[in-house]
Amino acid sequence: LVERLRASGDLVDGMRVLNIWEWLREHDEEPAPAGASVQGHEPLEPARGLCEGSRDGVVLVRQQQADPGGEVLATDRFRPDGTLLMTDRRDPDTRGRSLVLYDRRGEPVRRWESVWALYRHWLDRVIGAQESFVIVDSKTVARFARTYRRANVVMMHVLHGSHRSADGSQLSATRLSVLEHLDDFDAVIVLTSRQREDLLRDLGPHDNIAVIPNGFDGSGPSRASSGRRRGRGVMLASLIVRKRVSHAIKALARASDDADLTLDVFGEGERRPLLEKTIRTLGVQDRVRLRGHADDARAAFGSADFMLLTSKAEGLPLALIEAMAAGCIPIAYDIPYGPSDVIQDGRNGFLIPPGDIGSMAHRIADLQRMPQPAVSAMRRRARESASRFDDRSVMRAWGREMRRARRRKRRASGPGPRRIRRLAGRIKRRLLRRAERPLVSDA
Repeated sequence: LVERLRASGDLVDGMRVLNIWEWLREHDEEPAPAGASVQGHEPLEPARGLCEGSRDGVVLVRQQQADPGGEVLATDRFRPDGTLLMTDRRDPDTRGRSLVLYDRRGEPVRRWESVWALYRHWLDRVIGAQESFVIVDSKTVARFARTYRRANVVMMHVLHGSHRSADGSQLSATRLSVLEHLDDFDAVIVLTSRQREDLLRDLGPHDNIAVIPNGFDGSGPSRASSGRRRGRGVMLASLIVRKRVSHAIKALARASDDADLTLDVFGEGERRPLLEKTIRTLGVQDRVRLRGHADDARAAFGSADFMLLTSKAEGLPLALIEAMAAGCIPIAYDIPYGPSDVIQDGRNGFLIPPGDIGSMAHRIADLQRMPQPAVSAMRRRARESASRFDDRSVMRAWGREMRRARRRKRRASGPGPRRIRRLAGRIKRRLLRRAERPLVSDA
């Protein structure tokens, strides 16, 4: 992974990728405190039915599952020299957990009853007393990150996607435990002003929510526009339910009745077989191509006429910005969030009512009938709109918000101000839940 990231330029000098197990293998743990007794576990012996992970012929992990493909009950991790590093045991009845760390002699030196407690211990060792910023952009990891509070650590959470259900009427249940504790973060970053306004409306007053859009490398190959072909559409999307790629295929098929059109879809996912069936059913095998994953997919924006975006919800799709930067005209569902924050309908792209395949087909066909000077002007305005999202501008915004988050943390170092904000948020949420609609969704 590190080698691939370096080759692509995403991992540069000054950046490190840290994996907790690799780090623990390379750094010896301090001896257990005097008088402390740590009870270890009986290691798993090699046996049929156990899962093993090896590198260069050396077993580094061994697991026991309740049944093939089922819940993991026991895990042993090893150092490259074969010594035992950690044992992890789970009780399926009580849901209890025990993780024990061993020194190179095989003696147990530390024990935790949850993996989060282990994570906190590890971060303390990695960070030490150094002033640090931790940026979390995973809604799953954010559940843990909000519990990691240290005086020298500024904790920031980035919401890349919508915090609401697909129809925008409710809070997402998968994010609820984090949304109800946003004040545990020193800063919460959303990608659009519209989402910030909705968050404040949904959750009450918070002074730690800021807007920083996704950035893109404006010097990259996607800016090239040589060989642009009218009628060529491009879509960058995982082949999953949320992206609604079938809508793009159906819209392209309808619009093809009036124009010579093609669509290249870059991405992979579990819905590929269904999409292939849709393509065959509509008889557009010669027009729609599922290209799979391609590292240089974004370069296609430079030669494409338009790009399609049919998702149910987003944060601020980077593909949308990159397409506009390349002069590729966006035709996008007006979903939360992103498209309406960037696209001015009819000027630098087109906004379509969400889920309206017919309107999308009409817009694709209309674009083909537009005179070339009008299309060129739209491409120019699209590039101008995207220029405010270049990496340099976004980097400056990050620097500004990191400084603000640090000042905010220092001001709120006492428990009083934080408790007041939490209380205000709870009151606001209760009032909202008693209003005209529920705020929690399983979507």
